[in-house]
Amino acid sequence: MDEVIPAALAGQRIDRVVAMVTGVSRAEVSELVTAGKVQVDGRVVTNRSARVVEGQRVVADLDELLANAAKSMRGDLGVDVDVVYADDDLIVIDKPAGLVVHPGSGNLDGTLVQGLLARYPELASVGDPDRPGIVHRLDKGTSGLLLVARSPAAYTELVARLKAHEVERRYLALVWGELDSLSGMVDAPIGRSVREPTRMTVSAQGKPARTRYEVVATYREPVVVSLLECRLETGRTHQIRVHLRAIDHAVVGDERYGGAKPSFPAERPWLHAAALRLRHPITDEELAFDSPLPADLAESLTRLS
Repeated sequence: MDEVIPAALAGQRIDRVVAMVTGVSRAEVSELVTAGKVQVDGRVVTNRSARVVEGQRVVADLDELLANAAKSMRGDLGVDVDVVYADDDLIVIDKPAGLVVHPGSGNLDGTLVQGLLARYPELASVGDPDRPGIVHRLDKGTSGLLLVARSPAAYTELVARLKAHEVERRYLALVWGELDSLSGMVDAPIGRSVREPTRMTVSAQGKPARTRYEVVATYREPVVVSLLECRLETGRTHQIRVHLRAIDHAVVGDERYGGAKPSFPAERPWLHAAALRLRHPITDEELAFDSPLPADLAESLTRLS
């Protein structure tokens, strides 16, 4: 990392700034500071809570962290991978909740990518080496369908089609409250929160993001909640969760974005990637995949009327 502090980050703690810019955890940044691997204007930082000033140059040596991450990029047959479809160019996975998609800060082992590499070692040469084959992601707590490119040609084509909104991704989400309209679209840019770097937020400085939704059902007992089908037109981090929170209908069970409430507890955000529709990246064949609700989400619906 080698960054000049912008006005938006002036006054922030050095550990928070480094974590936000690099994506590593605050705990890992603390270790970097202790090891003398973070500098401000050429001087080693000794206090992780030191505040930065606009215009200062912050340099952090991440070589050891990156080396550890590279060592973790090995296949692991112990990771359960539910393959819905596979050919020479494309793999479709039905991901369970709780499984991290690729190694990153705090999750170097036991990820979906490592399970895939054990079964499809050729993925190591497809796309980003830090997340081989991955063209889009699902949050750890989200279950459902995930596309993986198995060949370089498929990777290039899938990335382009996702950018052009030519891959249809539909999600089911249970949200708090009753919506005013049976359908609609949230069109609001999303960016990383300056105060809390691990959270995303609607921000004028963010990237364009659009989520369409339709109300599938509304329940009024024992709480008022609505089941939505959401369709992504863009693919920003936490997009559905952030957009639904922005219109005051947070996803049930979503602790990070205000959806966890004792009146109707849930072990995780009630969000499931239920359907994928696309043309095959190489053959152009029409493909359609559906994933039924996992047991925990299906059971929670039985408690509503």
